[in-house]
Amino acid sequence: MKRSISLWTICVLVVAVCHDIAADAATISITTPMAPPDWALLERELLRANTVACQEYYNKYYDERGYLLCVERWGANDGPDDAIESVADWPILHMLGAPDSILEMYKQAWEGHLRQYTEAKTVDVPFARDGMYYKEFPTMMDWMHNGEGLRVFNLQGLSDPHDLAFGHRVRRYAGFYMNEDPQAPNYDPRFKIIRSMFNGSRGPLMRKATGLDWVGDPIEVAGRFVAGHGERNYGEMVAHFKDYNDIVGDHPQNMCATSLAANAYLLTGEPKYKQWLLEYVDAWYQRTIDNHGIIPTKIGLDGTIGATDGKWYGSAYGWGFSVEVPQTGKIAHRNRAQRGLIGFANAYLLTGNRRYIDIWTRMIDHINANRKTVDGQVMYPHMYGDQGWYDYQPQKWNSGALDCYYWTCDPKNLTRVATDNWIRYLQGEDPDFPARALRSEFEHLRSKARGMREDTTTPDTRLADDPMRFNPATVNVLRQLMLAGLDPGRAGALLHCRLRYFDPDRRRAGIPEDVAALIDTMTDQQVAVTLVNVSQSSARTVVVQTGAYGEHQCTTLLVDDQEIEVDHPWFTIHLEAGTGARLVVNTRRYANQPSFTFPWDSFGK
Repeated sequence: MKRSISLWTICVLVVAVCHDIAADAATISITTPMAPPDWALLERELLRANTVACQEYYNKYYDERGYLLCVERWGANDGPDDAIESVADWPILHMLGAPDSILEMYKQAWEGHLRQYTEAKTVDVPFARDGMYYKEFPTMMDWMHNGEGLRVFNLQGLSDPHDLAFGHRVRRYAGFYMNEDPQAPNYDPRFKIIRSMFNGSRGPLMRKATGLDWVGDPIEVAGRFVAGHGERNYGEMVAHFKDYNDIVGDHPQNMCATSLAANAYLLTGEPKYKQWLLEYVDAWYQRTIDNHGIIPTKIGLDGTIGATDGKWYGSAYGWGFSVEVPQTGKIAHRNRAQRGLIGFANAYLLTGNRRYIDIWTRMIDHINANRKTVDGQVMYPHMYGDQGWYDYQPQKWNSGALDCYYWTCDPKNLTRVATDNWIRYLQGEDPDFPARALRSEFEHLRSKARGMREDTTTPDTRLADDPMRFNPATVNVLRQLMLAGLDPGRAGALLHCRLRYFDPDRRRAGIPEDVAALIDTMTDQQVAVTLVNVSQSSARTVVVQTGAYGEHQCTTLLVDDQEIEVDHPWFTIHLEAGTGARLVVNTRRYANQPSFTFPWDSFGK
């Protein structure tokens, strides 16, 4: 049954079954002509150009098995994580709408690197002598690098959640941190800690780490390789990590491991994964409160903040972790406490409880309250050590500020990111931003492709991290404009976005061929998106979902000044050839339990 909203624009079919999509989702037909805007043509061409460049890149750096053509090594400089990071952002590219060839390539690269680094063995590093990977996971390494190595896998569920191997791995990987594998006793449920910064499929490293543990076996450098940190020889590589010893006990970057449990929950819905995640994150929440609002970076094996010496700012990658760069003698500040935000974000995704975000914004304010004036300029601290706050800089400590505003849409949090170009656009201050930003992405992609073609390294002179700088996947602006999505970053975080798209005709994730989307407004309960079909000869159908994992509930749509009741996590838009419309999508955010479920998966349930 149809009811007219505007005789020349829209027909709505409520309680319809379209392409096996749940019967209680609305289907809206758009018939208003719309000439393709510049941004729409740029989006479509950027998706195409990305695909062509990625295919060329893959053919150059990977073989038919999915092995990266490089010298396999263990370590934080150029280890297994870098091999798969070379196709970082490809999962986002596919779920945006790039062809299935992107999915096929990055899955082959994932399978290949698992085999490649299971076969690769160390001679001197003790815990990787039988293989750098065990049970298809790093034997033991810190979550600076474990997270980087999971950037691709942790987002595969956006496009391919039903892959059998993916399902097995999701459960196995989460189990390493829930004591389901007796060989991997990483978690202490009594004190709610991950017992070491080095952890993985062979459990935690319960001694001080050495430079060898971090950097791997000796290797020829001069004349053969260009080391990523500028080291000129193996001695300098080891010296880079000579102070990275204090790793026993818990650290905020271990909260990156919660993405494994979150993925398992998104796939299975089994309560145990959510329960463990919240138990662990809540322990960190309480530690932050107990530490006067600053997340500590050193937790002892008995769960105490600061362990035996009481230095809450201690440990490698702690608030007070400043080290000397061996080749220059300069001091580098390497606090990685900010990685803890991933744990709070995962808890927020599963609960919608603002306290997990508010604790972070309060910490930002608390740190910046320790400002001081130097030579007439206000300076803000970024580190804390025995001498108190230090590393004062002109810019505020603002790690995670954009994320926190995105999650809350709180005007108080807006002040921290008011100069961000994307946020300014969403506030209506820069209407030319989409076309300008998309054009700049072509320049970025062209530069990557040029570097790739000029790269003269051979497989025996190439480290695993060398190809990364030429990875052509260019998705930052597409992700912002099409999804209103945050950058998952390099630590294995999940995707947070306000809208995403499915192609019901091809039964796949991603916006259909010829369709473009532009989100121009984002508030707490509302986003506005323009959908356009640039094809002048063929109709297209797109399913729009509220949230990356259906975590938001679309309550109503406003189209052509008419309100349409939806009350569902997704709705269907049918675009006749050469048509388009602006939709105002009203939502209740975090009203649903997140899931990898595709719209047609729920048909008949």
